[in-house]
Amino acid sequence: MTSDSEAQEVEVVSDPGCQQMVGYQTEFDAAGTCRVTLDLEARHLNRHRILHGGMVATLMDVACGHTAGRYFDPEGNASVVTVALNLSYIASTSAGQVVATARNTGGGKSTAHVMGELHDAEGQLLATATAIFRRITPR
Repeated sequence: MTSDSEAQEVEVVSDPGCQQMVGYQTEFDAAGTCRVTLDLEARHLNRHRILHGGMVATLMDVACGHTAGRYFDPEGNASVVTVALNLSYIASTSAGQVVATARNTGGGKSTAHVMGELHDAEGQLLATATAIFRRITPR
């Protein structure tokens, strides 16, 4: 059970476009960890009725990207773009919820390096990611 103070320390991120189309939820906990959750539906599965690899890539890119943004600005206002996203698919799933998390592993003035993981509701590792993001100035 979560206390009211713990619940208040969760920051929900709402993005237009892709988030609305896919249906994932993005939040940061009090420690600054980004969690991207998706309740699987038929539209998220491939022809083999397992989670589509493109959905895995999307969730990992979102978790890693938001985490990279926090590398440059703890408030999350930094704009970043994906330079590289390398995925390793480890296991499959077809139902329930999946959760992507990420952590910064280093970087410099304009690039951030991030590692991510995707787990199912039981905690089984489904995929890992390494990513590089570049800070940009929005137009």
